[in-house]
Amino acid sequence: MYTLSSKLKLTAIIFIVVGAIGMIYGFLAAPSSIEEVEKIIAEQEAHHGGDHGETAQIQDHANEGHHEVQAEHAEGHGGHEAAEGEHESSHAEHLLHQLQNKPWAATYVAAFFFFMIALGALAFYAIQYAAQAGWSPVLYRVIEAITAYLLPGSLIVLLLLVLSGFHFNHLFVWMDPEVVKHDELIQGKSSYLNVPFFLIRAVIYIAGWNIFRFLLVRNSRRHDEADHNRWFKQSFKLSAGFLVFFIVTESMMSWDWIMSVDPHWYSTLFGWYVFASLFVSAITTIALITIFLKSRGYLEYVNNSHIHDLAKFMFGISIFWTYLWFSQFMLIWYSNIPEEVTYFITRIEDYNLPFFGMLVLNFIFPLLVLMNSDYKRVNWFVVMAGIVILVGHYIDIYNMIMPATVGESWFIGIPEISAVLFFGGLFIFVVFSALTKAPLLAKRNPYIEESKHYHY
Repeated sequence: MYTLSSKLKLTAIIFIVVGAIGMIYGFLAAPSSIEEVEKIIAEQEAHHGGDHGETAQIQDHANEGHHEVQAEHAEGHGGHEAAEGEHESSHAEHLLHQLQNKPWAATYVAAFFFFMIALGALAFYAIQYAAQAGWSPVLYRVIEAITAYLLPGSLIVLLLLVLSGFHFNHLFVWMDPEVVKHDELIQGKSSYLNVPFFLIRAVIYIAGWNIFRFLLVRNSRRHDEADHNRWFKQSFKLSAGFLVFFIVTESMMSWDWIMSVDPHWYSTLFGWYVFASLFVSAITTIALITIFLKSRGYLEYVNNSHIHDLAKFMFGISIFWTYLWFSQFMLIWYSNIPEEVTYFITRIEDYNLPFFGMLVLNFIFPLLVLMNSDYKRVNWFVVMAGIVILVGHYIDIYNMIMPATVGESWFIGIPEISAVLFFGGLFIFVVFSALTKAPLLAKRNPYIEESKHYHY
């Protein structure tokens, strides 16, 4: 049995507390009125630029629409001043929403990132059962522990979605009746993008995933004490059915929870793209926790071949993610349809560093480090690659959410770091607490002996 060390427990609690304090500060520091935003604009103009902070690119916002205002100049100086004043007021209100969104968006990105790791681990677990894999049963309890975060993680995401539905923030612009009233495109999608149906779908996804997780883990525990394989056979059938449910709900979830922050844009590859991100993040987390436990004297039957196979998945799914990224980007960029290509233009122009940095972290680095088969058996190589992959896919989610919610008013600051600390600490606490609930070896699995002696 695994025992949660007081040091690791204390570290997780410190992360949670420090993260919570930083998140609260982020919400309190956000401007609460247009007057505060106008003060920020005045300060920005007085300093003639500055670093990327909450005042970054204010001048660009103030200059936006310059030609439209000039065109009205012929109507008279008084009309010009009125139009200019109205224009500046409109941009101040727009910027207010962006700066108020920043702590919400930072919280949402981190909450979704750690939730998707648990969901990806559940999908990987179901695949192992459905494929009746013989190499992986010694890892099952690690995977089960990671999926323990699925319930709290999905409920937190659901809470954020509900708060968005009740207009506590402006993460989803299509939820604002004033916006919908003047946007024919969003009106055309209103039969699908409406708050009641949106939240009903979210509840269905979350209920389905968590019910399956409960049944599969329950069967795994029962099978440890049984003298028959009925629970294993039931888990096999459950997993096959779940994978059908998962591939549908995961795609719809990615449309609802991520793609709809940009309701004017869509990609038919988006569900697969998000799947690749959550899947490789989950497998990477499985590898990191396995190596950690192995270094502490647990998981005696895990050998270099198991680590090698996990690293192969990390490498292979990273290449798959890159294929999907390139396919999505290349087709949209080459076709150059304005309503589609603006998605990437915004990210390349305003998010240049995280956009291309993500590509380096998620493709080039894993390619160089994990291509060699021998390196896949070296733990510190796998750990180094794993940390980079997780950082890269956090930035991937960041790139999906932030441009539509905070626009150019972005930077990695206290809200982002605090949210990662809070949800990272919660993830560590839940996962490692779950490891203490059952023996680390699924001793009655029919393939356990093959897994113990697995060599590749």
